[in-house]
Amino acid sequence: MTSQLVAAALEGDTAPDLAVRVCGLRMSYGKREVLRSVDFEVRQGEVFCLLGPNGAGKTTTVEILEGFRARTGGTVTVLGLDPAAQPAELRERIGIVLQECGFPRQARVGELIEIWRQYYPHPRPLGDLLEVTGLTADRNTSVRKLSGGQRRRLDFALALAGDPDLVFLDEPTTGFDPEARRRLWTAVENLRSLGKTIVLTTHYLDEAEYLADRVAILLDGRIKIVGSTREVAKLAELPAQISFSLPNALRDSEIPPPDGIELIMRGPTATCRTRNTAATLRALLDWAARYHVGDLDELAVVTPSLEDAYLHHVERTDGDPAR
Repeated sequence: MTSQLVAAALEGDTAPDLAVRVCGLRMSYGKREVLRSVDFEVRQGEVFCLLGPNGAGKTTTVEILEGFRARTGGTVTVLGLDPAAQPAELRERIGIVLQECGFPRQARVGELIEIWRQYYPHPRPLGDLLEVTGLTADRNTSVRKLSGGQRRRLDFALALAGDPDLVFLDEPTTGFDPEARRRLWTAVENLRSLGKTIVLTTHYLDEAEYLADRVAILLDGRIKIVGSTREVAKLAELPAQISFSLPNALRDSEIPPPDGIELIMRGPTATCRTRNTAATLRALLDWAARYHVGDLDELAVVTPSLEDAYLHHVERTDGDPAR
């Protein structure tokens, strides 16, 4: 959607189903332009992930949405409010998990969350906060005794203390072991089931693929592409990979390969790449039947992942001489 169309929508429609709308967002630090007319929308109740390499402008964008940084130009609304003009009112309705947070080391988990709750007019019950973040058993544990994963979950609990409508998660699982990552993913899914909106930034593409309803790739200060993970992968137009166990009949004979299909033999496995999965599968099965190759055991189709698509878009932008 162009900036002009988004601006017209902002003037003529409050769009209650949108939690965030960004139109023509620009940000400069002196002569260095960091954001160059950024446009995107976040729907209420979805997990929206902002992706991009270091220096792409993700942190600047999120800080503007949170009301911590003034923009150079463009229009931004968060929960119907301008974060630059109404920061106090907005902060009662949002939760923020920063990359790093500091806590009083002698405080206990339950005590610290209870103190945080007092800052909000309608806080979420302490028991709910402990349960949704997996900290119930650590309620009476002092902060200094918490592991890195437990401290990150405490960050999460404090962000949810005011029962926010919108939660910003900035690299929430950096440094986590696999089990701790899965626990936080479960907490995010719990929030989504409650109708909360989540804006996530992460460098873990598997995390974005698992959690996000939609993703936006920010490159060189502009949104390159927005869509579901499947849509983003499809738009990259990358081939799928088909593999199967190499039948003995094929290993020990002069059977010709399938017409128009380049099979790569690696040990006991044959693979090929294709942009027309259905047609290639039909051709392989017809070929196997015609030459009595036998069943294509362990036949598998692997479609391009979000990581494949992301790297494709980033590498193509890096190689663009017009950048």
